[in-house]
Amino acid sequence: FKANNLKKIVKNITLIIPAKHESESLPIVLDELNKFKVRKIIVLEKNDLLTLKSIKKKNCKIIVQKKTGYGSAIIEGVAKSKTKYSCIFNADGSFKPHDLAIMKKKIDKGNHFVFGSRYEKRGGSDDDTIITYIGNLIFTFLGNFLFSLKITDILYTYVLFDTKKFNSLKLKSLDFKLCVELPIQANFNKYKITSIGCYERKRIAGKKKVNEFKDGFLILIKMFELFFKK
Repeated sequence: FKANNLKKIVKNITLIIPAKHESESLPIVLDELNKFKVRKIIVLEKNDLLTLKSIKKKNCKIIVQKKTGYGSAIIEGVAKSKTKYSCIFNADGSFKPHDLAIMKKKIDKGNHFVFGSRYEKRGGSDDDTIITYIGNLIFTFLGNFLFSLKITDILYTYVLFDTKKFNSLKLKSLDFKLCVELPIQANFNKYKITSIGCYERKRIAGKKKVNEFKDGFLILIKMFELFFKK
């Protein structure tokens, strides 16, 4: 998709960009997104002054999250979105903006949530490790087995969705557990879910914010908690 065509396709979308210590990468990400004129909400913790300083002159809305954590940043950011659709978008440069056009076309066909996947046609990753790959296979299998999700990448949070329907889920996870709570709760509410292949680029700078073992254990506990509540 050319930039002008993408601009027309992705109108009425706000990108929700959680950013934690991303002063090196976020300005580059915002410069790339400027080609497409999408709305952008950056969500920061109040003590992340370096990241805030790095984007002061950028064309975006900045909000300081009331609580801490990745999930909290997303929930609070979507609550501030004024457009019909919103999309979770990483601050580290790993997401490709052009995938938004394919996601939007899926939304236009009646879907409420479109999940990006590194493991479908067109998908892939420059950042996946053997540990994250195996872990994702296990969690995705559990999600599909326990909740009939029918998605292929449960831990990848490149997601475009109907803003009102997201807010109606009243998600509780303030950390990385949100990545599994989101599709599971959307499925509980009988919203239409689909996925597309997306290519995960290498991060521009910084390290992963996820601890594979600690966060993986917490995600597993959350999945069983949701299963026994259904």
